[in-house]
Amino acid sequence: MNSNTPPKKNNWSWRSQAFRGLIYQLIAITAISGVVWFLAHNTLENMRVRGIQSGFDFLNQAAGFDIGESLYPFDSGEAYWRAFLVGVTNTLRVAVLGIILATVLGTLLGVGRFSRNALVRGLCLSYVEFFRNIPVLLQLLMWYVILTEVLPTAADAWTVGPLFLSKGGLNYPIPVWSTGQLWAAYGLLPGLLLGWLYRRWAVRQFEATGQVRSMVLLPLLIVVLASVAGWALGGAPTEFNRPFKGDFSIENGGALTPEFLAVLMGLTLYTASFIAEVVRGGISSVARGQGEAASALGLNRKQEMRLVMLPQALRVIIPPLTNQYLNLTKNSSLAVAIGYPDVVSIANTALNQTGRAVECISLVMLVYLITSLGTSLLMNWYNSRAAIKER
Repeated sequence: MNSNTPPKKNNWSWRSQAFRGLIYQLIAITAISGVVWFLAHNTLENMRVRGIQSGFDFLNQAAGFDIGESLYPFDSGEAYWRAFLVGVTNTLRVAVLGIILATVLGTLLGVGRFSRNALVRGLCLSYVEFFRNIPVLLQLLMWYVILTEVLPTAADAWTVGPLFLSKGGLNYPIPVWSTGQLWAAYGLLPGLLLGWLYRRWAVRQFEATGQVRSMVLLPLLIVVLASVAGWALGGAPTEFNRPFKGDFSIENGGALTPEFLAVLMGLTLYTASFIAEVVRGGISSVARGQGEAASALGLNRKQEMRLVMLPQALRVIIPPLTNQYLNLTKNSSLAVAIGYPDVVSIANTALNQTGRAVECISLVMLVYLITSLGTSLLMNWYNSRAAIKER
């Protein structure tokens, strides 16, 4: 062997940093596993000594309670797992709608902070400082009191076209399900595909020629037209189940309960104030020269913000925006304070009836863990797509 050849490294030697790191990780995993095993074994043994039942077999037993609000029918004779499923869907409904509405409102407020109109800037700043400095639980209670105490009774409900707003919530007409509605749903699929293809083409055209095309309104119009075309092919049905004032309440149609409206409004308005600051900080991180270059190219203020500033700010906005989405989802657990039947409320009822505290709390933790991890994975994927690629 040549004397200049370096000696071969032994990867299994204690002198190897990689080997030492592997040993330390194995020791840490073993220690954590031992602690978890000890806590679980000790808990189960204490429960056995005290005669406390354990296990998830109760999920197949009849729940024995009704749920006031559900996306699908639920009967008290159905199993506990069905009740938990209702709670999960109620939680997801609030979380998904809240994320969408808070993102739209927060983005508008964040962009409004850069308006040249002093009144608009002041209103956006006042909104942010007001809503983000009041605890979210107090805001939920405030909206619930307004919706259940300030609004009129069903007999004197406020009417806006076919809509009725009262202490019973918001009632609205819903289409009578038929083949036409099914065809309209079918039309959404090619509409979404065509809208996505058009948007990709518009982006390539802008990068190649600099010609600005609609990136939001026209793709949305394509989706709507495709759905309308499907509805027309299905016979264009126009029958609706419309609400009307009954003797004691608003009957027929669809309804959003005051509990749901209070949770949705409270979480949306609270989270939007933080998203507004995230958007403002992201736009502020873009060099001022980028805006000056956009103006030199002849872009107006709206085009400058939409085509230059916001795309570059996304890499700064998305990570903290993900945190706000997670906070909104977890803050939805506070809905139990105003009687909204989310997964926490269902778990509390099941715990009181069965005494399976560890199991019910574990299920709630698992639901929020899976929801948060799913949100993080989706946002991390979007972050990788929006990141500026180095050449």
